[in-house]
Amino acid sequence: MPGNSFGQLFRITTFGESHGGCVGCVVDGCPPGIEITETEIQKELDRRKPGQSSITTPRKEEDEVKILSGIFQGKTTGTPILMLAYNKDIRPEDYQEMKDLFRPGHADFTYTKKYGFRDWHGSGRASARETLARVAAGAIAKKYLKEKLGIEILSYVEQVGDIKTDADFNSVTPDQIESNIVRCPDTEIAKKMISKIEEVQAEGDSIGGVIRGVIKNVPVGLGEPVFDKLNADLGKGMLSVNAVKGFEIGSGFEGVKMQGSAHNDEFISEGGKVKTKSNNAGGTLGGISNGETIYFRVAFKPVSTISKKQKTVTLKGEEAELEAAGRHDPCVLPRAVPIVDAMSALVIMDHYLRHKAQNL
Repeated sequence: MPGNSFGQLFRITTFGESHGGCVGCVVDGCPPGIEITETEIQKELDRRKPGQSSITTPRKEEDEVKILSGIFQGKTTGTPILMLAYNKDIRPEDYQEMKDLFRPGHADFTYTKKYGFRDWHGSGRASARETLARVAAGAIAKKYLKEKLGIEILSYVEQVGDIKTDADFNSVTPDQIESNIVRCPDTEIAKKMISKIEEVQAEGDSIGGVIRGVIKNVPVGLGEPVFDKLNADLGKGMLSVNAVKGFEIGSGFEGVKMQGSAHNDEFISEGGKVKTKSNNAGGTLGGISNGETIYFRVAFKPVSTISKKQKTVTLKGEEAELEAAGRHDPCVLPRAVPIVDAMSALVIMDHYLRHKAQNL
């Protein structure tokens, strides 16, 4: 089955290309009665849209969402929800020089080998523009989880290159995240991150980094015991996002330095409620949520399309050089924060509905 859908009970299917007519999604399995408006969804899309600051792509897209089905009198009806945003600032001529070349680090080569040809107008489905649809769908899930279950989802830029904040994710607030254009809650570190991004941008280069994801107040019991572990589906969701090259949850790779006696999260009783003294597991045990905060890190590689000269080959296998034109982010992380939020919401929403369906 083509991989354009995500989720089982709360299922989204995305469609559209970077320089096609529109980008959108169908959300199936959404519970009825959720109050949601285009304005609320637009708020999340505005955090992802291009052209929002000096350190993002200058492409000007309003990403104005339109809801065409599944909502009546401001509430979800339980039927499929169709949402889309029309592409307006399309410049396929920017990619003319790349239509016969493979960009180093990009999916141009693999798409061509898989399908026999590719949409070279902004990379087609390989473009991060597809994530607009995920953010739109995630906005619905995020609102439901917050209002019905008190689940709080937030993400922030923790690292750009070798510049990293040691902010405590347990106390970071949405206002702190949105207080600057790089979406790092640490004001002083944010300034250094912005300077670094501006530096590589001036050089015609790009840089990667890490986004910290946090999900609070998740009920105990979400996740399946074998192949559909909650942490496994979170990993799949994050690794399906463009430019993501790494995912770790809880103590992650640092946990290998610890002994079991230190890594194990001891159980305690707090007012009759079972909790853990520490949270090295990152909120899951055996792939099932344990009621503690879920926290994880997502690593993003540098953007592949850069204006620095690079060696490559043509469609015919001839050696060539490429200095890519076009409008591209020097660092994807500021715009990827709402994408990580959205994927978190989609995974938790799907597993919550699956849990309710199994435990009537």
